[in-house]
Order: sequence, then structure tokens, then C-alpha cells
Amino acid sequence: MRRIYLDHAATTPLDPRVFEAMLPYLKDQYGNASSVHALGRKARFAVEESRECLAAHLGAEPGEIIFTSGGTEANNAALHGMLGGARRHLVTSAAEHEAVLRPAERLEKAGHRVSMLRPAPSGAVVPEQVAEALTEETGLVSLMHANNELGTLTPIASIAAVCHARGIPLHCDAVQTAGLFKLNVDALGVDLMTLSGHKFYGPKGVGVLYVRGGLDFEPFVVGGAQERKRRGGTENVAAIVGMARAFEWAVVEAGERVAHLAALRDRLCTGLRQTLGEAFVFNTPVGEDVSVAPHIVNIAFPPHDAMPLDGEMLLLNLDMEGVMVSAGSACTSGAIAPSHVLLAIGHDRATASAAVRFSFGKDNTEEDVDQTVERLGTILRRMRQRRSAATSRPASA
Repeated sequence: MRRIYLDHAATTPLDPRVFEAMLPYLKDQYGNASSVHALGRKARFAVEESRECLAAHLGAEPGEIIFTSGGTEANNAALHGMLGGARRHLVTSAAEHEAVLRPAERLEKAGHRVSMLRPAPSGAVVPEQVAEALTEETGLVSLMHANNELGTLTPIASIAAVCHARGIPLHCDAVQTAGLFKLNVDALGVDLMTLSGHKFYGPKGVGVLYVRGGLDFEPFVVGGAQERKRRGGTENVAAIVGMARAFEWAVVEAGERVAHLAALRDRLCTGLRQTLGEAFVFNTPVGEDVSVAPHIVNIAFPPHDAMPLDGEMLLLNLDMEGVMVSAGSACTSGAIAPSHVLLAIGHDRATASAAVRFSFGKDNTEEDVDQTVERLGTILRRMRQRRSAATSRPASA
């Protein structure tokens, strides 16, 4: 049976070219980038060359790039690093990733004020909402570029203009759009931005926080002078090199990748409509006047005849049939719970608990899409038949 991986929003496979670029720093070039001997200097050169590469593709200065252990750390660093002094107010959205919501929760417990914007049914937050939430105490606005569960795009440039008119910095989690969209920090107007290497065919455990020069930024991880004293800890040289190469190739190939992903997305949506009829709803606003990422389609199954669908069993059945998908963010998996994003956009708990996120990658094919639709239809029929049989069975005497 052909195994089909449609969970690229959770992680992408390592590009073989990236592995080859990393290999020397996993073997012979093992020096600590803070050491002054030859091996250390070679490691330092590799780190700084990677920093320059990433900065160039982001329209940033090399000194504005901070290497982190990934997107979660970068988001934590952005929030904790910017909220201090008199400005102790954070504006964000109820549909953000857990890596923003949980730090926001911790900041609130520590005495900061957090304004949690309610997204539209599409998952989008609009500039007018942000403008209404800003106060003299607002120290940061944090909104993602593309929602990791829905794929809905946030009008970041317009929101940045609203923020900057009040002298307030904007942080953007761009983890889901890196390598697909042009992320020029000046064009977007962002003051801080998060990337994660494993979302664009690079290694896990490495990320970037862009911090615009001149911002009063306090380090989140302390204990060393690395990253210009903004993030302590020995640099993961091999991963940094791999991430830079992966991002470079992603930027070069973005046009081709986006066209391919969008075609697969549209084929999936057509197939789902034809096969499932009215049994499901689109959570991703496909076909609407809303901008969406090309690689994510999220659907949910409302209760049928007052009977909810077991979302966890649906995912397990898909896996058994060789289709690897998720219910939403991989960072909240383990025990399937209603998606906080779907609850935020107005779904009831039963529907939010029966959701599937398909997320495509550059190596997926039309056959993958067609097989996924066919297997999903078979699984749903089987689940309904079993449920119908169970409910019609007479009770034991």
C-alpha cells in the first residue's frame, strides 16, 4: 500500500541537498563557533555565512538575525524580549499557535495585560481590530502570517502600518509561509519575525528570530555571549548551515512549488466535494474572497443525525490506510482535543473535535490526492455503518 504523507505543516522531510551541506559540520568540521582555533574559526565562518544568506533573502541586516532552537523559542523570545518597562500590554489573536498563546498566558499571570482578538470565521484578523485594541501601554502586537491550522493569511503589511502609526512594534510568526512567500521584512513592515528550519525542508531544532535594529530587546535565553548576547548557548552549526541552504533553495524554487501546491489543493477540494457531498465543511476559506496559503486544507465533520464523528478514530483509520494527516497543530497532539483555532472561529466542540488538516509538500502528486480522497470516503462509510449498527442493536436484557 502506498504511504501518503500530507502533514507538511507539521514538518517537512529533510532535503537530501540540505543533508549533504550539513554533513561536514556533523563530522570533520565539529568545532565550537566560539573557539579561536582553526576548527572554531571554520565553524564561525559557516555560521556567519549562513546568517548573511538568510538576511539577504529577508531584506535584513545580518546583525538582525538571531539563531534559535526553532519557532517556539523564537516566539517566546519575541514576546518576553519586548514586553517590559512601561509597555506591558500584548495584542494577539485567539487563533495563534500555542507557541504564542502559552507565553502570552504566562505574561498575563506575571501582571501583563493581554488583548486576545477574536478572528473572523475565516480565521483572519483585520487591521481595524488591531487599531481598536492598541493603548499607550501596548508593547507588542503578535500575529502569524498564515494560520498553521487553516492556512488563512493575515494582512500583515496593513496591520504593520496601523502599529507603526502608534509607534508599536509588530511580531509575525511566519513559520508556515517561509519558503513559499517572499518575506521581505521592510515590505511586510515587521519588526520581529519567526522562522523554523524544518518547515521548509531543513533540519529540526533550529530557527530564526529577526529583530529589527534599534529595538530594545531583552534576551530570553541567557548564559552566554553568543548571538551578540541576545541568545546564550553554543550554536548548532550543522543545523544553521542546513537551514540557510534549505531557505535559499526554497526561495529559488518558490514559484514552482507554490503553483504545484495550489494545484494539489484545488484538486483535493474538488475531490472532497464530489466524494463527500455535504458530510463536511471547509474550515480553510477556499474559494472565498480571503487569501490562503497554497499548501493547507482544513475540513471538519459536523454531527450527523445528532451523532458526532469520532475525530481521533478518523485519524487512526486514515493512518491505517496509509494517509498521514493531523487534526491541527502537531505541538498539541498526543491526546486529540478540540482545536482552539476551530473553537475561536465559532465551531461547536463536536465539530472542532472531528477535523482533519491536509498539508501538501513539494513531492506530493495528483495520485496522492486522488488516493487520499478515495480512502477517506471508504473510511467514512465504514465508520458510519459501524455506528449505525451499534445504535440499532437492541439493548441486552
